[in-house]
Amino acid sequence: MPHSQRFQQLAADAKSRIREVTAKAAAEQQKSGALLVDVREAEEFAKEHAQGAIHLSRGTIELKIEQHAPDMATPIVCYCGGGNRSALVADNLQKMGYTNVASLAGGFKSWKDERLPTA
Repeated sequence: MPHSQRFQQLAADAKSRIREVTAKAAAEQQKSGALLVDVREAEEFAKEHAQGAIHLSRGTIELKIEQHAPDMATPIVCYCGGGNRSALVADNLQKMGYTNVASLAGGFKSWKDERLPTA
């Protein structure tokens, strides 16, 4: 389903303030201890997700992130289906004070395109 122009503008605005990483870079960061966070809906996560990822949906991540990352310097890589929702989340986490947040460019699609492990 194509995104509306307003949503695309909102995501582009968020992307102007955040750092995006490739799927391979996200996997390397995860191996080095970064928290890989799937921000998609629960049913999307249940169907398939990046191996080792935790699920904190876009609607609740701001409420629950501190349970998983109490240290504001924790390396966090967020991903969604295509990279837009995770950009919005990364932007919000930065606004909350997290200093080492990235969004997976291209989202889970990129992860799968790189044939990285899924569960």
